[in-house]
Amino acid sequence: MAETCPKCGYADVPGDECPRCRVIVSKYRAHLQSLGTGGVATLVAAPAPSAPPSQWRPSPAGGAPGGIRRLSFHGSGGSLFGIHIVNVLLTLITLGIYYFWGKVRVRSYLLSQSEFEGDRFSYHGTGKELLIGWLKAMLVFGIPVGLLANLPEFLDAAFEVKVAAGVLAYCIVTVFVPVAMVGARRYRLSRTAWRGIRFSFRGRVWNFVKLFVGGTLLSLVTLGLYAPFFATKRQGFMVSHSYFGNQKFDFDGRGRDLFSPYLVAILLTLPTLGLCWIWFAARKRRYFWDHTSVRAARFHSTVTGGALLGLYVVNLLLLIVTLGLAWPWVKCRNVRFAFRYLTLEGPLDMAGIQQEAQVAVAATGEGLASFLDMDFDLG
Repeated sequence: MAETCPKCGYADVPGDECPRCRVIVSKYRAHLQSLGTGGVATLVAAPAPSAPPSQWRPSPAGGAPGGIRRLSFHGSGGSLFGIHIVNVLLTLITLGIYYFWGKVRVRSYLLSQSEFEGDRFSYHGTGKELLIGWLKAMLVFGIPVGLLANLPEFLDAAFEVKVAAGVLAYCIVTVFVPVAMVGARRYRLSRTAWRGIRFSFRGRVWNFVKLFVGGTLLSLVTLGLYAPFFATKRQGFMVSHSYFGNQKFDFDGRGRDLFSPYLVAILLTLPTLGLCWIWFAARKRRYFWDHTSVRAARFHSTVTGGALLGLYVVNLLLLIVTLGLAWPWVKCRNVRFAFRYLTLEGPLDMAGIQQEAQVAVAATGEGLASFLDMDFDLG
């Protein structure tokens, strides 16, 4: 009889070895019993509101409460290449329909190979959810914008009508971009778990739409000078409304702290042929992580502009030389690079983190993000 893996939460384990994390189920369950806990098997699905909250079990890795914690990645480009090739072939055979299932397979692999405190993450989204979300996005976004962009030209309408239709289409896109950003983050976090406890996003769409539209207008009026303030406010909204179980993430960054480096990057754009923006990107990444916390524990990033430039150059060369076939290796390099320079430092009350009941989350926002060709991966 198939059972659920007590380590990564994978359902329908056919034997005694989990096909996802390769743990021996019977031995791992015995280890958990020796720690006085039943594992994560009952935590994979969010409990009903009437059910008692599930406790975060102690770390088998024995991490110190106030120590330095790191993420590690165990995936390989070769393994992901096998998944990628199958995805491409099945997508071609199904005339694109399998694309959504392929995306789920890639996300599941990357998360299942990402480890923190001795346990790996898991992804619980499905291809069916992504397909339905994309179809809904087509109905509420794709068709209206397509008609506004092409119908006046097709009907040879007056110039004023074409301009009005173009402006309306632009306004719709401006509104739906933040809707897609919030929807994608809400969906992806709700389908991501660690030790069976789900992440979640609880920000309101309308609040982010107002922030996004206002920030876009201010950036245009100030000829881009408002950009670091806008980026910091977006980051703050996304982080401060994210949760792991009942534990909220916090962000205390300020846009003015990035304003001076941003001005320097503008001034050095021509002399450095634009390469200075890579150093600014590294500075911004360090700043955003260093101002992200979970209770008393704070993230810390040590990424540098030189390291980021090296990553980009090698990735570009790999893609050019292999005509794109090295994409799986590039993907794994990006994840491994992000983890290498990131730590979580300070005390973390693991015993106080509990699973909370979650409302159903549709994949419509994820579909919008796919339709707009935007990627909002975690981290």
